[in-house]
Amino acid sequence: MRYRRLGRTALQVSELCLGTMNFGPETTEADSWAIMDKALELGINFFDTANRYGGDKGAGATEEIVGRWLAQGGGRREKVVLATKVFGAMTDWPNDGRLSARHIRAACDASLRRMQTDHIDLYQMHHVDRTAPWDEVWQAMDTLVQQGKIIYVGSSNFAGWHITQANEAALRRHSLGLISEQSHYNLLVRTIELEVLPACRHYGLGVIPWSPLSGGLLGGGLNDADTARRRNPLALRRMEKLRPKLEQWEALCGELGEAPAAVALAWLLAQDGVTCPILGPRTMEQLEGASLRALDITLEPDTLKAIDRIFPGPGGTAPEAYSW
Repeated sequence: MRYRRLGRTALQVSELCLGTMNFGPETTEADSWAIMDKALELGINFFDTANRYGGDKGAGATEEIVGRWLAQGGGRREKVVLATKVFGAMTDWPNDGRLSARHIRAACDASLRRMQTDHIDLYQMHHVDRTAPWDEVWQAMDTLVQQGKIIYVGSSNFAGWHITQANEAALRRHSLGLISEQSHYNLLVRTIELEVLPACRHYGLGVIPWSPLSGGLLGGGLNDADTARRRNPLALRRMEKLRPKLEQWEALCGELGEAPAAVALAWLLAQDGVTCPILGPRTMEQLEGASLRALDITLEPDTLKAIDRIFPGPGGTAPEAYSW
């Protein structure tokens, strides 16, 4: 396993991040623990969760699974860079969601209790809150840093101008500001290349792509035996709509002699500014499969051009992408 600095910080995280969204609703607690143990064994030291994760088990259930795993000791907490998120409504009460200073501080305390830890390494805003002034957001985050409850602050699903607003406001307060952005990014969804990636490079944010395989479509989806996906009408319609591109994609990966999932992850790792894609395994096999192979793949310039022909990006960075 190789490690990269997370943005402009000195913090070292593995080139693959373990996402935990399936832990609880899709993966049993015992299997979730086994996956986390295996991830550590493989050298993956960056675990990502969110206070809303839990699905039909209820908001917070995934953090509780992570917490009971950490509580087993054995150096688990010391080895893991632990990331979680705040924004989504935790109850029906009006102040139990979004990014008011009140909710940020209360939600952090609740996440700490669920995960049975005294601090969160990376506390991420799961979405921008257009009603929350940045001074209010940073007042809460700065307080949590001063109290030792969080170390770094990140964002997720922010636009480029939100990143600019947030970091300029932090600069005025002499705060460290955002150090990472977790974005929807894969070969089928490349819009962050217009403004989010340039903003992250400018401000020194590490980019953490979520859904790197686009729900499995980039992982050999045409021949996927995953019965859950086959039963999903929306996924099937999307697969059929994209079939011409996916056929070209899988043929190219076949010529390379590599699994499509591995090549898709290797492509992300080759993008300037990307720190580590998030893996979201439901099973041990998904963790141990092609994702690890991605770390050993170097995509040559001709291969990168061939991939761009199949999945063209938005045309470069803004404004040149849509202007002269």
